[in-house]
Amino acid sequence: MQDFEGKVAVVTGAASGIGLGLATRFAQEGMKVVLADVEEGAIESAVTALRRQEHDVLGVLTDVSSADSVAALARRTLETYGGVHVLCNNAGVAGAGGSGGPVWQKTAKDWQWAMGVNFYGVVNGISAFLPAMVESGEEGHVVNTASMTGVVSNMFGIYGVTKHAVVALSEYLYYSLAEQGAKIGASVLCPSFVRTNLGAADRNRPEALKNEGAPAPPPPTWYNDPAVVAARAKSIDTDASAQIVLDAIREKRFWIFTDREMDDAIRARADGILAWRNPGATLT
Repeated sequence: MQDFEGKVAVVTGAASGIGLGLATRFAQEGMKVVLADVEEGAIESAVTALRRQEHDVLGVLTDVSSADSVAALARRTLETYGGVHVLCNNAGVAGAGGSGGPVWQKTAKDWQWAMGVNFYGVVNGISAFLPAMVESGEEGHVVNTASMTGVVSNMFGIYGVTKHAVVALSEYLYYSLAEQGAKIGASVLCPSFVRTNLGAADRNRPEALKNEGAPAPPPPTWYNDPAVVAARAKSIDTDASAQIVLDAIREKRFWIFTDREMDDAIRARADGILAWRNPGATLT
């Protein structure tokens, strides 16, 4: 896609962070934007702010872990705007239970919450929107938000598992669209450190999926790895990350990274696989 003016974008997890950055940047390009999020007050504030800037936007309260909720989002979008051209499956959660501590100590609720939002949120978005996007015959693009943790050695617990899954799903989506001859591109966004409130995602964890009386997990050891410390020091804001995504859509790039700080970590993992080397507890 080269021309965004008058087209329609849908962004999940759009009330804050990378999602709000994407919604804002798309609106600035003249797109009609549907902002979806599970946090009602925040989505209302985001929509109000964008409308004050005279952007054509719609807010829809959505739980991406629910196929029915995402299907309702798709229906509302089509009823309001008649089509979709850019789909950003961006909603994601991290936080308590997601990264620190042995994997065997994680509960079924930890897995259900993280997989429900981070992975099935993408699955549900693809299932709800892609049929109409492909059938329209128009140009379009899908961006699935994974993480740098989806391409480096997975020392990131459940969060890393979900993001590796998103990367694999996105690759298969890319192949499938090409095989069908669809005019729709696909990308996977693997941000390193972007200044967001992702770490506070527990505020939106459903009561039914909370671990009653569970102690806080220990901080993840990877957080103080030298490569991670260096990447954190150079974190970018959400406006910058949104511009990177917009440029990638125009350039039809599948892989979207926000910096080159983790190149050595990616290379180390790839080299280790090719050398049949056991995983190492390092990112460098």
